Amino acid sequence: MNGLFGSSSWLYIILVGFVVGLLGRFVMPGNNRMGCLLTIVLGIVGALLAGWFGQYMGWYAAGEPAGFLGAVVGAVAVLALLRLVSGGRR
Repeated sequence: MNGLFGSSSWLYIILVGFVVGLLGRFVMPGNNRMGCLLTIVLGIVGALLAGWFGQYMGWYAAGEPAGFLGAVVGAVAVLALLRLVSGGRR
């Protein structure tokens, strides 16, 4: 995991996940009611998804600033998928 997040520290990964999750919730329109724990999980899953996909496609390497933007896009994609699966409950 060192290459994807830039560090192997769990605290760093949680902090990055929280920031990415918050930005993803901010970008995605609508009512995104989640707690801190789900926001962290959203950010980490979005970063993993976008990091893997972006590196697989050759768009960026591990540790580049574009990876952070990709992580936010990944968090928005995961949030949209969650809305789709949950049926748009309010």
